[in-house]
Amino acid sequence: MRIHHESIEVATSGRGAIDVGARVQAVVERSGVRTGLCTVFVRHTSAGLLVQENADPAVLRDLGRWLDEVAPESPRWEHDDEGPDDMPAHLRATLLRTSESIPIADARLALGTWQTLYLWEHRRHGRKRTLIINIIGVD
Repeated sequence: MRIHHESIEVATSGRGAIDVGARVQAVVERSGVRTGLCTVFVRHTSAGLLVQENADPAVLRDLGRWLDEVAPESPRWEHDDEGPDDMPAHLRATLLRTSESIPIADARLALGTWQTLYLWEHRRHGRKRTLIINIIGVD
């Protein structure tokens, strides 16, 4: 049984999705695990993770519009310590996940043909985000 732990930093450029699938796959390759489970955790409360379609960019645009509608910037939010996008970013993060678990098969993330892993930045301005990746399995 192998256990591998690694952190990676992702620089965002503001609100939206960043495909991190290839970067996580690189960690899987370094781990030496051929069959197992990869868990990715984002260490932030205003960003999230999701597995989603990577073929049609309209999917991400529609998801972004939906998140904007569900959690709009508004003066009604009490928590605005870091600006008007502060509380909406936290609300959007509750709709996505802080972690994703993806099976590993044949030393590859077992994602579907049209899937990848995205980090979704909910703040207007870019940030450095940390992803913690834990891999457990056999070689």
